Amino acid sequence: MAGWVPGVSALRSYRLRWLPKDVTAGLVLTTLLVPQGMAYAELAGLPAITGLYTSILCLIGYALFGPSRILVLGPDSSLGPMIAATILPLVGAHGDPARAVALASMLALLVGAMTTLAGVARLGFVADLLSRPTMIGYMNGLALTILVGQLPKLFGFSVQADTFVAELRGFVAGLAHGKSVPASLAVGLFGLAVILACRRWWPRIPGILVAVVSSIAAAGAFELAGHGVSTVGRLPQGFPPFTLPGVPLSDFGLLVGGAAGIAVVSLADTISTASSFAARSGQDIDGSREMIGIGVANIGAGLFQGFPVSTSGSRTAVAEQAGAKTQVTGLVGALAIAVILLVLPGLLEDLPQPTLAAVVIAAALSLADLAGARRLLRQRRVEFSLSVGAFLGVALLGVLPGIALAVALSVANVFRRVWWPHEATLGRVAGLAGYHDTRSHPEAVPLPGCVLWRFDAPLIFANTRAFRERVLALARSQPPPRWIVVAAEPITDVDTTAADMLEELDQALNAAGINLVFAEMKDPVREKIERYGLTRTIDPSHFYPTVDEAVAAFRVHAAGEGAGTPTQV
Repeated sequence: MAGWVPGVSALRSYRLRWLPKDVTAGLVLTTLLVPQGMAYAELAGLPAITGLYTSILCLIGYALFGPSRILVLGPDSSLGPMIAATILPLVGAHGDPARAVALASMLALLVGAMTTLAGVARLGFVADLLSRPTMIGYMNGLALTILVGQLPKLFGFSVQADTFVAELRGFVAGLAHGKSVPASLAVGLFGLAVILACRRWWPRIPGILVAVVSSIAAAGAFELAGHGVSTVGRLPQGFPPFTLPGVPLSDFGLLVGGAAGIAVVSLADTISTASSFAARSGQDIDGSREMIGIGVANIGAGLFQGFPVSTSGSRTAVAEQAGAKTQVTGLVGALAIAVILLVLPGLLEDLPQPTLAAVVIAAALSLADLAGARRLLRQRRVEFSLSVGAFLGVALLGVLPGIALAVALSVANVFRRVWWPHEATLGRVAGLAGYHDTRSHPEAVPLPGCVLWRFDAPLIFANTRAFRERVLALARSQPPPRWIVVAAEPITDVDTTAADMLEELDQALNAAGINLVFAEMKDPVREKIERYGLTRTIDPSHFYPTVDEAVAAFRVHAAGEGAGTPTQV
């Protein structure tokens, strides 16, 4: 059982001296979980109370099945827009909250099933579908989308819109028509200033808690409700019942598509965050077990009127700074939230909605990575372009198409590198051992009569044409070479399409009096060459373990051959 449920193993080795720190960290964490859970629930288009239900169940689920000692899961700002983009078209403009909750719960169950099955099948590599540049662009686009979506609430009015452009137009139109409520804006800006100031100058002070408590006090002292400021209102008392969400079969198409996108983002975020915190403590992570932990957390949330969850770097950092030792911290947080629901449901009754908007906006600002985008622009323009493409995809097409575009761009970038790989003509450089790229070293001296050429990719169907055309171009150079030596160490594979190309290419070169020679070819690739029967055409003696040996063999061959010029190909 301990092998399948890491929480059992953790409890068996638990030390009583850790309990005070875990309890303290859990209570500190609760001050962050409650307002963020409510804010992110509204960001997803759901009642605020569902954020608390979700927090309780996902903390318990991950504490039992998650492998990380202190990773904290819960409602997440990066998933909120994706959840809304999935369920709101199904709910409709005037749909009832109960239907929205049922759809979100089913979405959580689908995400949980996908990630759990992927973990059991050890498919942790799925999280690698999002490259760092596209993730930066996606997060920047998401931050802008969240920011614009929360501005109306910060200013005290609402906008009915489904896209970023429509939300921006609606916000500007609302301002132009005088819909802004000054008291709402004042409360929201005060909360945002407190959160950002604490984050910047006093990171040990829970800025969100200070903003929430201050705004509740201000709402009572200044009767802000009478000045047009919306508040959360009294939360339902009690714990959510076990519920199997009822969803029409016709809704599953969109739900499955949304769940797939959410699963990829959640896994990428969780595994990267888990890796970061594990490296700081000298631990290793198991990507597949992380997938199972996330899956169970989502299933638990979905069965109790919750919605999909992910990890949170900020909440995990708070738990770590507060002294958390184990997942008991999460269990204490779940218990504290349950106590609030059962005993103190009116505790947050006067919390202003603009304060929740400030919490979400602060989270959105933390998602943005403008420094990362500038670094990409400075370091590699191609990857900066990928980042911009993902950013525009989220901003202009929407969150779900944006994540699909981000994945597609990541995969396309990998394919591009294989399709048009780096290749180099090599030569000798005075004072440097070996042979070097003539573009990096213009002073490199080529070997007369012998072209040394390196192809930096596996040789597969996608790049066979590029390989063939480049070799033929080298063969047509003046004076034409006698040997073309391929430095094949970077070639990690040769597929059957490439094998056919090599056979035809060798025949064409042989007809022109040019030998195609390979050096440093890996043994597994050489075995494939022999299995394909290429050594019927390519002379088996034309495979050398090193470039130096190939060059030495060419010199012996050239000395014995004497005069003679290859023909053009």
